[in-house]
Amino acid sequence: MRNHLLTALIALVFGFAGAALWSLSGLGNGQTRDYLLANPQILPEMAEAYQRGDAQNRLAQIADEVKQPFPGAVLGNPDGSKVLVKFTDYGCTYCRQSVAAIDELIAADPELKVVVREWPIFDGSEQAARMALAAAKQGKYPAFYHAMFEQGPPSEGTIARAAQIAGLDIAAAEAFAQSDEATAELAKTMAFARTLQFTGTPSWVAGGEVIEGLVPAERLAKALDAET
Repeated sequence: MRNHLLTALIALVFGFAGAALWSLSGLGNGQTRDYLLANPQILPEMAEAYQRGDAQNRLAQIADEVKQPFPGAVLGNPDGSKVLVKFTDYGCTYCRQSVAAIDELIAADPELKVVVREWPIFDGSEQAARMALAAAKQGKYPAFYHAMFEQGPPSEGTIARAAQIAGLDIAAAEAFAQSDEATAELAKTMAFARTLQFTGTPSWVAGGEVIEGLVPAERLAKALDAET
């Protein structure tokens, strides 16, 4: 009976697949089972370790690709030795709140390269993402990125103002925004996000870690430093 209860706990922490493996492995018996029953507080730590390892395995499948930016869609040092990947959406409040902190990280570390992956998951964000890729094509990505977040939620008016502030060739940008190349890039980022099992923006690849949500800049810097 106690073993069944422990398997149920493992199911809650790791999911039913993990519980099945637990039962089949034999770890549910003997001293290991007794130790876990006596020390249930370690189960959350086990869950965290499992999730971290799972995330690292998923990242390993695409690590080189996800760190390769769409040409020009980079903040900081394009040749930097430290790479931070940001999955972002211009309609995301938390993405907007992260801008200043990332700018501070860039200012503090001349080796930091921030690869921005346009992932428009909010209603009305796709055109802004497409114009951002057009800005990258024109070598004006950082200017558009900052202007777009400063203008507020994406709309026809805010996108036009951001494009003007960034100094884009508007006709060329609008043409590229509707191109197959822009569509393919957005699809690629969506595929990366699914592989990494991201559920929203902002999401990050910092060094060898996969991180979701608005987190302190120090958390990202620590992950980057750990890899180097």
